[in-house]
Amino acid sequence: MRAMESFDIAVIGAGAAGMMCAAAAGQRGRRVVLVDHAPRLAEKIRISGGGRCNFTNLHAGPANYLSANPHFCRSALARYTPQDFLALLRRHRVSWHEKHKGQLFCDSSSEAIIEVLRAECDAGGIAWRRPLAVEAVRAETAGGFALDTPSGTIRVRALVVATGGLSIPAIGATDFAYRIAKQFGHRLVDTRPALVPLTFAAQDWAPYATLAGVSLAVRLATGERKAAGVFDEDLLFTHRGLSGPGVLQISSYWQPGQPVRIDLLPERDAASALIEAKSATRRQIGGLLAEWVPARLAQVWLAAREVPADARLADLPDRTLRRVGEGLSQWTLTPSGTEGFRKAEVTRGGVDTRELSSATMMSQRVPGLYFVGEVVDVTGWLGGYNFQWAWASGVAAGEAAADYAARSGT
Repeated sequence: MRAMESFDIAVIGAGAAGMMCAAAAGQRGRRVVLVDHAPRLAEKIRISGGGRCNFTNLHAGPANYLSANPHFCRSALARYTPQDFLALLRRHRVSWHEKHKGQLFCDSSSEAIIEVLRAECDAGGIAWRRPLAVEAVRAETAGGFALDTPSGTIRVRALVVATGGLSIPAIGATDFAYRIAKQFGHRLVDTRPALVPLTFAAQDWAPYATLAGVSLAVRLATGERKAAGVFDEDLLFTHRGLSGPGVLQISSYWQPGQPVRIDLLPERDAASALIEAKSATRRQIGGLLAEWVPARLAQVWLAAREVPADARLADLPDRTLRRVGEGLSQWTLTPSGTEGFRKAEVTRGGVDTRELSSATMMSQRVPGLYFVGEVVDVTGWLGGYNFQWAWASGVAAGEAAADYAARSGT
């Protein structure tokens, strides 16, 4: 049992942002303790990107993030870029490849990223305390904070909360960060699942439930004006609704009750093409549609609109062809919900960034208190953007907390 320990800085949460923060602070000469309740280190990194970790995106910038305070992320992202993280990987001889639209993955496995962060923390002399739960956090009268744990009390000058959001509770996600934020008087932006599959009422989805496993490239949109999201990505049908990269992207913009607009043929004016084909071919409509979209989808699509798949184009009225074609190009449907935090890759919302310094991540209410990573109301697109925010916000807070602790004394 350790009755009491003292450090300059405590970082709670040994995930992407937490380890990056601890390493940055420790390598500036501060005494840092990194506390995490999970028995396994950085499980969210380990399972990401299909086990290869989509660790950043070459195009990461403020436009790729959602927040009630949209300019907040600019400072940290500008000061720690994807190229900075790549330089770190080069130093550790980690190889990677670009998969799609600037998305970078490890050539080997996600373990390579975890080992880089572990090594960087060790280089900063970080004291590891894991698995260890923090039962309570108290502000000290003379300044600093006390962390009560089953192993005793840890006293520090600065505290960084990096415990993540509510996504994937099966690997240990909790509301710890939000409870600490509320305790110290911080406002929260409402939290909800993001980068998550969308679901539909069973009766509405019945015509399409048999398409589970079918995928195709589409254009998706939802929202209005500045809150709108538009993505050209793959869509995947599931038994309960829609998934795939495009749907995960649009889910971060979607609000309950809003429709989602899908163009199943973004490179084609389907209505005009069907009417033109009527006079140019003797083919059946099902056969032609099967060249444009997966055959199973073509069959179900026509059946749902009571158009026989074996009907010849020449025998169908223009209005019917127009209805089928416009539906393919302008499919509008309203989800009933999402698959929730158990399937969400990230949490949208969190600690209100209007009460944090964009340069340091420090609370404007409580000196020496910092929030980083998924904890705060900054949510990136699918494709490595959220990891880049973890690296950038972690470095910003780590360097700032180190300077703060040095000024405050120990």
